[in-house]
Amino acid sequence: MELAVYNIKGEETGKSISLNDSVYGIDPNDHAIYLDVKQYLANLRQGTHKTKERSEVAGSTKKIKRQKGTGTARAGDIKSPIFRGGGRTFGPRPRDYSFKLNKKVKRLARKSALSYKAKSEMIKVIEDFNLESPKTKDYISMLSNLKINEKKSLLVLNEQNKNIYLSSRNLPGVKVVTASDVTTYDIMNASVLLLVESSVDVLDNMLSN
Repeated sequence: MELAVYNIKGEETGKSISLNDSVYGIDPNDHAIYLDVKQYLANLRQGTHKTKERSEVAGSTKKIKRQKGTGTARAGDIKSPIFRGGGRTFGPRPRDYSFKLNKKVKRLARKSALSYKAKSEMIKVIEDFNLESPKTKDYISMLSNLKINEKKSLLVLNEQNKNIYLSSRNLPGVKVVTASDVTTYDIMNASVLLLVESSVDVLDNMLSN
């Protein structure tokens, strides 16, 4: 697949770049995408939720009424879950939500996500650029020139760039990542994928194996 290369002014540079069909042209595997996104979101969960059970709440342990003959449910003490202020029955406990996912499945998921974006013509390639200083106004101007300022965008760089990152972090619906850190969730969550020229080779080397 051949794509034109743009500059940050939104103009075609006259250059084009070829996208690797083994990365951007495969038959997408929806289940691999589902598993990778599920793992990503699961890893974000802190798992610190906790409620007190009847052995942990404060209260008397005296039996408050006789076992039978009252016409209501039996209760041992005021900490019983059937009373207001009592312990929670089978409440949540701290746990780890993360789970293992094979590297080949994660690689397949990212290639599938990239293939979806390529088929939808939602990938734009721009030449490598740098901002002289962190200015959100300059980043907004670039998005406007590329006519994607009203869409959720993901900019993929070949390496970290502090000025670009600082210029974009206050904008809603905008994210900047390096090619080595891009995730399936990031790709699927964005409407438009912006690739700088040098990041294309990094993605090819990382995913074509």
